[in-house]
Amino acid sequence: MGSVHRLVENLKLLRQQHGLTQEEFAAIAGFNYKYYQEIESGRKKQVLLETVDRLADAYTIKPSALIDDAVPDPTSLAKPRFPLPQKRWRRKRA
Repeated sequence: MGSVHRLVENLKLLRQQHGLTQEEFAAIAGFNYKYYQEIESGRKKQVLLETVDRLADAYTIKPSALIDDAVPDPTSLAKPRFPLPQKRWRRKRA
């Protein structure tokens, strides 16, 4: 399995374990939603080390954890570094 494939699998796993949508995590990590979606879907065939560093920083983990063969242990996962954007709920009018 290539390093980009491992990155894709680990990003998806981490995001799901944190209960985040792609859009929410993209905002936390400071990426455009569509750009992050391309990375996680595997359509982005080359990912810069700087990008991997930013993704890992958002989860407060080492960049190597995103490209290692070992799947991150959910019990040792840190919470994302930045707070989630607040969702605004609108009350439905009767």
